[in-house]
Amino acid sequence: MAEKIQLRLVTPSRLLLDEVVDEVTAPGVLGEFGVLPNHIAFLATLEIGEMSYKQGVQRVYLALSGGYAEVLDNVMTVLANAAEFGGEIDVERAREARERTEKKLEELNREDKEFAMTEAALHRALLRLQIAAKAPRH
Repeated sequence: MAEKIQLRLVTPSRLLLDEVVDEVTAPGVLGEFGVLPNHIAFLATLEIGEMSYKQGVQRVYLALSGGYAEVLDNVMTVLANAAEFGGEIDVERAREARERTEKKLEELNREDKEFAMTEAALHRALLRLQIAAKAPRH
């Protein structure tokens, strides 16, 4: 029996991660799910949320902006719309995005076409700030 999982995380712009890990947690549209070695094969749709993986005693966090995950034969492949490690996040830019989208939401009604997109943008900005706060400081 395998003791580890190969985790591959791909975005449209790059291969972000290709590591051997102990476990993975991801934000599925039906709720957060975890993957351990020898997990059953499955496909999942991912939503905006926190993804993490564990290597030994270290847990690493990423901001994930939706996508798909496949688990097959101790390999988890994540095809993400966008993903960032906490240390890569420009905190000031994320704060500005949060402020901008909060102001825009105050001006919109739930029935407006832009409301759902603006709400999703706010969710992404808040997620990026949350993940940046968990990043190790050097």
